Amino acid sequence: MNTLRVIMAVLVLFLTGTAVATAAPQYERYVALGDSYTSGPGIPWPRLDRLTCFTSTNNYPALLADNLGLRSYTDGSCGGADTTNMTQAQVPPIPIGTHRAQFSYLRADTDLVTVGIGGNDFGVVGDLTSTCPDLRASDPTGTPCQAHFTVNGVDTMKAKVAMTGDRVQAVLAGVHQRSPNAKVVLVGYPRIAPASGTCPDVLPFADGDLKWLDGVEVALNTALAKAAANDGATTFVDMYPASLGHDACAGRNAWIQGKDTNLFAAIAYHPFKSGMVGMANQVGKALGVRTGSGSRAVPRSVPASVVGGKAAVTLLTRAGYHG
Repeated sequence: MNTLRVIMAVLVLFLTGTAVATAAPQYERYVALGDSYTSGPGIPWPRLDRLTCFTSTNNYPALLADNLGLRSYTDGSCGGADTTNMTQAQVPPIPIGTHRAQFSYLRADTDLVTVGIGGNDFGVVGDLTSTCPDLRASDPTGTPCQAHFTVNGVDTMKAKVAMTGDRVQAVLAGVHQRSPNAKVVLVGYPRIAPASGTCPDVLPFADGDLKWLDGVEVALNTALAKAAANDGATTFVDMYPASLGHDACAGRNAWIQGKDTNLFAAIAYHPFKSGMVGMANQVGKALGVRTGSGSRAVPRSVPASVVGGKAAVTLLTRAGYHG
């Protein structure tokens, strides 16, 4: 009798485990929208159908789809996108062809949408990373870049970030309108600057400007959190606290590349694959999903533009690109 009970218990565990393993995914029609912090420029390996958007096969939408156990998903994210490119076609950094409006990927039966957008609005991130390093020599321990962007006592970067929040809230409303039954997740930006200290060989900002840069990013994530709260039907995933100790100065623990582009890891000031893993894990936690729970999802083919591969490489390596 005891032997029979043991056998029955083992069978129950086996059958239960099988049922869990073969259970249908909670979400079946996942669409990712966003900018280069979503698309993953420079992270091996690029998707051939979205070369001009610099979309990686190892960005967080791909990793999240894997964790969700999805067979396929749609990634409409594109490097250089801002909130206007949700409803308008996007002209790439080199104006050859266009990328379709990202809202065009949404459907009425879409059941999960992640949105990672806002850093490019009003040119905030691009202006910071292209201007601040050149000003460091003028005052290495001071705040020359903050002074540069302060006009009549107003911090123009933080003012622009505040306006970005309103734009993102409108984006969220547009997502709900097009996919009314979808779970919507707004994904924030991981930290670039360290909580303390400097690393001028990696982040060539003046010492005081690093703290200011961090403050601008805090303001951006705060604006995104407010947009999600005001929307009332969107979950915000705050990557700022989650990325503590993984800033660009963190060496082997860094989630973000510094000033130098590495075409086999990440472009300047953008996430490594490790950063994408961190983002996918945080979104997964918000969805109640364990990491690494599914088989590799296959992206639905969504050609980005009419631009060929050679032009895409030119776009990726062009100096001054900010996505």
